[in-house]
Amino acid sequence: MKCWVCSRQARGFVHTEIRHPVGDPRRYPVDWVFCSQRCQAAFHQCYGSWARALERDVPPEAAVVDATPLERDAMRRCLKFFGEAAAAIGFDKPLGAYSEAEALSVIDAIVTGYVDEMATQHERSKYPPVRMPGHATVHDPIRRPAAEAAPPLQENPFADMEDDLPWETTP
Repeated sequence: MKCWVCSRQARGFVHTEIRHPVGDPRRYPVDWVFCSQRCQAAFHQCYGSWARALERDVPPEAAVVDATPLERDAMRRCLKFFGEAAAAIGFDKPLGAYSEAEALSVIDAIVTGYVDEMATQHERSKYPPVRMPGHATVHDPIRRPAAEAAPPLQENPFADMEDDLPWETTP
């Protein structure tokens, strides 16, 4: 089974249609499976928009992509990658004359640039650095892998425990 959103291999995340009773085959759509919670959340956000549009009798074509300022900024930054890919092919060649491989290289450059920029913006906004006087910044699991962030293991992790317990102090 492939993820409904990104077409990667599904890993156990599914959609359950709770509007239908238990035992009704429509409750468990077979093809609505996902590889991650991120794809599942993206699907449910779209699904909610579709359901609201159908309730208001709005045709699906009426839903227009309303890019956020961050998305528009990421699109603008894709121009650099588009220019690099087009320069490799040659600016004198019209877009309609591109071979399939050349067109795919341009699409790959643009999509990769867009995804990287959106991920960078997401990392900047999701975990803002928390700074307190005398303390290190908060561990960010996205920017630093757990292996790097984990403190070194002590031989006996309870060695300093006597100092921490007020009733076990020695005079």
